[in-house]
Amino acid sequence: MMTNQTLNQLKALRLDGMARAFEEQISLPASHELPFEDRLALLLDREITWRDNRRLERLLRAAKLKQPQACIEDVDYRASRGIDKRLILALAGGDWIRQSQNLLITGATGIGKSWLACALANQACRQGFSALYVRIPRLLDSLSIAHGDGSFGRQLAQLARIDVLILDDWGLTPLEQLARHDLLEVVDDRVGTRSTIITSQLPVDHWHAWLNDPTLADAILDRLVHQSHRIMLKGDSMRKNRPEQTSGNTPS
Repeated sequence: MMTNQTLNQLKALRLDGMARAFEEQISLPASHELPFEDRLALLLDREITWRDNRRLERLLRAAKLKQPQACIEDVDYRASRGIDKRLILALAGGDWIRQSQNLLITGATGIGKSWLACALANQACRQGFSALYVRIPRLLDSLSIAHGDGSFGRQLAQLARIDVLILDDWGLTPLEQLARHDLLEVVDDRVGTRSTIITSQLPVDHWHAWLNDPTLADAILDRLVHQSHRIMLKGDSMRKNRPEQTSGNTPS
């Protein structure tokens, strides 16, 4: 009777990890021989692990990663790809996020830019940072609609709170003037406070021409390029000779 009451109280307090661990202790006679302090420590450890796992699940779900299975452990470091292993390991540590630095990933289509960005965002979520993946065309469409329905400020505020924002397909299509202004608003809110990952087929040196407005281009690039890390991927498309794999499982 007391056991059931204790379980109900733990669940009522939303201590689900402790509740499960308590049930396991009850069912394992060997645990009954442990001192009370040890059994309590095991319960607390389980609750902490349970909460950490739940938080990670929430962060990954909210991140909406294009390739959610991408992870740092699967990065392909072949010399022909141009990936500096020391840089990746440094980025995996998360200090660049804590220092509100950016990451610019460039290279040809299919070479693994989005995958690598998602792997680093996945790593950020493991460390408790929030992340969000969005393609530039869809972001700009959403912001354009927001101008009309009055939600523009709210959307900007939501984006500004994301610790790691992935802007995929940068430079893919021409921009209208309103879109340039919207991009400036997005990146300006993040300067010195949050980190941004940009993936692009265009080399960084071509971004100014793509933005096609000298004044706005200077402002946008000044906020993105300074205090940024760069990865220039090389080699053949990673999609070649992988017809049996989905994009989410193709390592960078």
